This record gives sequence, structure tokens and C-alpha cells, in this order.
Amino acid sequence: MSTAAVELTAPIAENSSSKAKTAWNYKNNAYFLLKLLFTVSGFIIAIGVNILFPQKAAVEIKQYTLSAFGLAVDLNMNDAYIFILAALAVIYLVSGLRSWSDKDSRRKFSKNAAFRFAVGAALAVWDIGGTKLQIFPQPFFPGPAQVCEAYLADSEYILQNTLYSLRLYAAGFSCGVLLGVGTGILIGWFPKVYYWVFPVLKITGVVPAVAWMPFALTLLPNSFTAAVFLIVICAWFQIAFLTAQGIQSTPKQSYEAARILGSRPVDLIFHVAIPHAMPDIFTGICSANAMAFTTLVMSEMLGQPGGLGYYINQSKVWSAYYKVLAAIVIMAVLFSLINHIIGRIQKHTLRWQEGVVKK
Repeated sequence: MSTAAVELTAPIAENSSSKAKTAWNYKNNAYFLLKLLFTVSGFIIAIGVNILFPQKAAVEIKQYTLSAFGLAVDLNMNDAYIFILAALAVIYLVSGLRSWSDKDSRRKFSKNAAFRFAVGAALAVWDIGGTKLQIFPQPFFPGPAQVCEAYLADSEYILQNTLYSLRLYAAGFSCGVLLGVGTGILIGWFPKVYYWVFPVLKITGVVPAVAWMPFALTLLPNSFTAAVFLIVICAWFQIAFLTAQGIQSTPKQSYEAARILGSRPVDLIFHVAIPHAMPDIFTGICSANAMAFTTLVMSEMLGQPGGLGYYINQSKVWSAYYKVLAAIVIMAVLFSLINHIIGRIQKHTLRWQEGVVKK
């Protein structure tokens, strides 16, 4: 073989070998299948530990009867825990299979596989230390199966308090978003409103919302309205401030181009300023969401007749810390769901950013 032929074949061989090396990623079916099994195996390990590891500590395992759709089912805390683990395994299995034909979904699922396995392994360790052996300080660190017992013992009461929290949050946060966006637009667009309102926003916005609770409970007709007021105040500052910032940062060239095309002042607000401020508005909404949820729980602990915060206070009095953790788990799930909903709305509204903004 001539020297020229060797020189031509060498890069081809290098390219083929590099492609073979990079092929082992989420695009490869075998790789993705291993990631799928890796995700599910963590929860299977947790189920096996709960079933096979002997119960050494003296933990009372009660039987509960749950009735639904005319059926009565007897369960104990281990049965409920195993059911939840199996449900999580099935959910991730179905999610992985649904991601099989979509490149972006496959990449995201593969990326999170290690974390999901770690969650299952951590639950297994927690089960051994908190329930099977109880080497963790009790009653402050009960095992996951004991936490599941709260859902069996107080299922109706937990549901009632969860719905109360959702009603309170929906009323307060929705009003806070509307007031915050409206105030922010006015501050950012009208100089006179900025002159009079922005100093008030800066002064009152930095005060923690809970500090207004004595005034809210005294001046407003009931505790529910007072809690709604606190959530509104909490969300208003973040959203209004960032909305005004987004309106004021709109480039003048955008306004000039819109005027040349015949836009009226109202069109400049709704078709130029507000669309430009949308990323800042959603940043404010996401920040306010976390603070509003914190204010919700604190207001329920300090003066509400219901809600998950109220349930935590009740459980703490009786040292039922497994119920406290059960309520915390529900809070985490609810907050994640609310964040997911906001994220989906943001993704749809800001779909023009796809391929333009670094993520």
C-alpha cells in the first residue's frame, strides 16, 4: 500500500474509532435500557430490604382497614410502604418507556437515573436505621414505613387539611400574582406611579410577611382572610419589583420600530413592553412561589383552624413525629407539582427562547 493510501485510511480509522467510543450514551438502546433498570433497581432494593431484613426493634405494627369504591382492604405500615415503592418503580418504568423514542426525554431520563437509584438506596438505609433496628434517635427519626402509617391512621384528616392548604394558597398566590404584575406594569411604564409607589414597595417589601400578622388578625374579619393577605403581601413585592425591572429594560429601538409600524401607546404596553418583561415576570413568580409557600405554612402554624401547618403543630404536641414527616412529604410533593405547573406555563409562554437562550 502506498504512503498516500495509508494517510487517507488513517483519519478514517480514527473517525470510526471515535464514533464507536461516543456511541455508548443515551442514544444507544442498550445504554438507555441499563439506565432504566438502574433507576428501578433502587426501589426494588428498598422493597427487598423491607421484606427480607428482620424486624429487631420493638415496633408495633397495626392493621388498618381502608374502604374505597365499596372495597375494604386491610393494610399495615409495611404494606403501605411497599405499595408506594412499587408505585414509584412502575411510574419511572413507564416514564422511561415513554421516553424511548424522544431524544431529549432519553437524555433527561438517563441523566437523572443515578439520583433515582440513590433515592431508593437511601430509603433502604433509612428503613433499616429508623424501623428495623431503630439506631436513629427516636421518636424524632422514624422509618419510612412508620411515616406511611400516618396516611393509614389519619387519611381523611390529612386530606381535609391538604385541601385547606391548597384553597388558602390558591386564593393568596393568585391574588398576589395579579396584584404584583399589575403594580409592576404601572411602576415600570408611568414615571409618576414609579415616583409615588416604588418607595413604598421598597420599604414594605423587605419586611417579612409574617411580621404583619398581628395587624392582619386584628383588622381583617377572620384568620383565613388574614392568611390570604400575608401571602399576597409576600408575593406582591417579588413579582412587582421584577416586572417593573423588565418593563423599564425594554430597548427603545423596540418602541421606535413599533411606532413606525403604527402602534398606539396601548399596543406598546401589551405587545412590546410586557412580552419583553415576561422572563423577568416568571422569575418573580418562581421566587415568590417559594416564599408564599413558606408564609402559608407559617400562617397555618400561628393561627389557622386547618392546613398542613396546623396538622404539624397538632402532631408535634403529641410527639407524633412520624405524622410531622408525613405532612412534610406532602408539602414537598405539592410544592414540586406547583413548580412543575409554573414551569410548563413558562415554557409555553417563552417558547420563543428555544434555541436562543442558553439553558
